[in-house]
Amino acid sequence: MTASLTLVLLMAVLFGAGIAVMLERSLTRVLIGFLLVGNAVNILMYLMSGAPGLAPILGEGVDEGEISDPLPQAFVLTAIVINLGITAFMLALIYRSWWLAQLGAKGDLVDDEAELAEDAEEAADLIRSSAADDEAIQSLIDASDEEFDELVAAIDDEELEREASARDRDDERGRP
Repeated sequence: MTASLTLVLLMAVLFGAGIAVMLERSLTRVLIGFLLVGNAVNILMYLMSGAPGLAPILGEGVDEGEISDPLPQAFVLTAIVINLGITAFMLALIYRSWWLAQLGAKGDLVDDEAELAEDAEEAADLIRSSAADDEAIQSLIDASDEEFDELVAAIDDEELEREASARDRDDERGRP
C-alpha cells in the first residue's frame, strides 16, 4: 500500500503540534499534547499496517495474501484504551492541582481543626456508649450464669430424687 500523503502530513502535524504543546508548563496543555501525540501514533500504526484486504477469516477459496493483518488493528485498539486511561489519570491530576491552587497557603489543612474536634467528640461518645454496652452485656452474662447455675442445681436435685426413689423401690422389692 502506498501511504496517503494526506495521512502522512496529518500524522506529522499531530506529532509536531503535540510535542510543542507538551513542552508547556500547564498540565492542561500537557494533556492536550498527549492526546495529539496519541492520535498521531494511531495514524502511524494505521499507515504501517499494510495494504487493506479481506477480513482476517480463512475460508474456502480465500487467498492468504489477500487477507489483512489483524495485529495492527489490535495495536491501535490497545493504544486507544491506554490513551483513555492516561487521559483519565491526567484529568485527576489537573483537578487535584487546581483544587490545591484554589486553597492557597492552607493547602489540604482547610477545616481540619473543626473536623478534628468533631472526630474527638465522636470518639469520646463512641467510647462512652461502648462502655455502657459492655456493662449491659456483662450484666446479661451474669444473669444468664445465675439462671444456668439454678437450672443445673434443679436438674441435679431431680436426678438425686430419681436415684433416691429408685433405691427405695429396689429396697421395697428386696433387691440389693
